[in-house]
Amino acid sequence: MTKNPSLVPAVELANRSRFRFPGESAEYRQARQALLAEEIELRRHIEQVAELRRTLPPGPEVTKQYRFEGERGPVTLSDLFGDKQTLVVYTYMYGPQREQPCPMCTSLLSSWDGEVPDIEQRIAMAIVARSPFERLVAFKKKRGWRHLKLYSDTSGEFSRDYRAITPEGGDDAGYHVFTRRDGKIRHFWSGEMGGETADPGQDPRGAPDLMPIWTILDTTPEGRGTDWYPSLEYPK
Repeated sequence: MTKNPSLVPAVELANRSRFRFPGESAEYRQARQALLAEEIELRRHIEQVAELRRTLPPGPEVTKQYRFEGERGPVTLSDLFGDKQTLVVYTYMYGPQREQPCPMCTSLLSSWDGEVPDIEQRIAMAIVARSPFERLVAFKKKRGWRHLKLYSDTSGEFSRDYRAITPEGGDDAGYHVFTRRDGKIRHFWSGEMGGETADPGQDPRGAPDLMPIWTILDTTPEGRGTDWYPSLEYPK
């Protein structure tokens, strides 16, 4: 990936920082400056990847009339756009065979719920699962979600086409972006990083990581950890 030659070197930018904290040693500050330069490089790489994503050529046209069940009855994929030109669809691991939804998916969606009003200023967002709609609504109320729009993929056709059903018939999560331009719906981008692309010793995940919980834990000395998992319920 070509670097922008007009950018000031990350080390130079890091050296401009005037952050200092009470009691820090010279050893700590030296290490922190080196880390700051890497953080600047990471920020730049994230921007470069986002720019590459935005310049993808037109994706395949979506010609099927996918149908879902929502709070206002049956809807199509086109309906999910509302008045927006871009739609994000997250496939939620809560199929009819599951007693409870995926805790990891649930943690992610809980973090998104409060952001939906802000997100929907620019794009549309929908959460799709294969469970009957009544189950989705009941869990939404139990979890206290206010803004997420949940839809049941009653036929499972969308879930099959967009890899939300495993070969064994189980669930798989997915993040998909669709566009609607000049009357045509196209698949723009989907997350494609999983077990096959995971590095040794790491859980499968995409980049950027869409879960704020991991972003926060990555800033701590404890890190993400390996002996715990998000829960569906916590003591009150």
